[in-house]
Amino acid sequence: MLESSLAIRVQPIGCALLIASLLQAGQAPRGPQSRVTLTLVEQRDMPVIRRGDPGTEQNKYGFEGGRVIKQNDLYHLFTSEMVGDPFWVKMKLGHWTSSDRLKWTRRDTMYESSGDTTGKDPRAALWAPMPVWDPNEKLWNLFYVAYHAPTNWDGRIWRAVSKTLDGPWKDTGVVLERGPASDWWEDKQGTDSFFAFPAGGRWLGFYGSSDTKSWWKVGLAEASTLAGPWRRLSKLNPVALSGDLGTENPVVTRLPSGRYVAVFDTIRTPYAIGYADSADGIHWPEARQLQLEQRPALWVGDVRTVLGLVEEPDGTFTLFYTGYEKTKGKQGYGCLGLLRVRVAEQ
Repeated sequence: MLESSLAIRVQPIGCALLIASLLQAGQAPRGPQSRVTLTLVEQRDMPVIRRGDPGTEQNKYGFEGGRVIKQNDLYHLFTSEMVGDPFWVKMKLGHWTSSDRLKWTRRDTMYESSGDTTGKDPRAALWAPMPVWDPNEKLWNLFYVAYHAPTNWDGRIWRAVSKTLDGPWKDTGVVLERGPASDWWEDKQGTDSFFAFPAGGRWLGFYGSSDTKSWWKVGLAEASTLAGPWRRLSKLNPVALSGDLGTENPVVTRLPSGRYVAVFDTIRTPYAIGYADSADGIHWPEARQLQLEQRPALWVGDVRTVLGLVEEPDGTFTLFYTGYEKTKGKQGYGCLGLLRVRVAEQ
């Protein structure tokens, strides 16, 4: 199991002392220069899930965001499905599987939003399902975002648990939201994303926020268990990564060497994917951009959210992403795309 094997390599030392020293200093020292380079090996002209494929019959607008995990040679896709109107509000969180990365079967609906537009329902829109394995509790944790509507604001991060990736999932409550403990940069979108990963004997989590118009930023939080409580590392936040390009939905992978790599959506670059690396999960130098090809035959007109790196037996990594099809004058369907990349470390 990939998640379990990554967790076992974590050494339970140093994180708390490091954080304490950084907080006393009042700021994080500039991290080392990036030591990881992603190189494009293959970019498929067509999406691997698109409108009209089996399982998309009730999905009006397509997919955006989530995560792909490989377990026992089976790929599991957890994603946000924009199933109806209002657009970006009436949602399902879906679970899909594939044995070859190319042909997918819709397995289950984990959650469905109300689609309420009165502003009263805090779960009117549901987004960004992120499964994470906890080797201590031997449970899968699913973190996802719930918003008020008609515009998606005041996001809260919910946690659910299950013994298997197939569920059933049991909600345990909200683990992070905007409130008195929020940092200065957290705005009306609330907490718009969350991804937890083990580092230094505890858990770190990238979380995001935005004014929904001009900037998207991320920061780090820490906890001793996935259940929390989660504490913002306010003196370190926001973590710059792509700076003015915007950063949304980082997904972190730990390489066999122990180094961490985050891949994410850079909002203002429609044909690029942002990535950054870190030795400890805390210090992140300025991100680089993996430029996608823009061939006329390529399906995607706007690359949106990255679903993480999946290590393959040949040493390459599969990088799944969601994006909107090329269209003229209207919103394209949100599809699932596939890249193969090589990860080189200096």
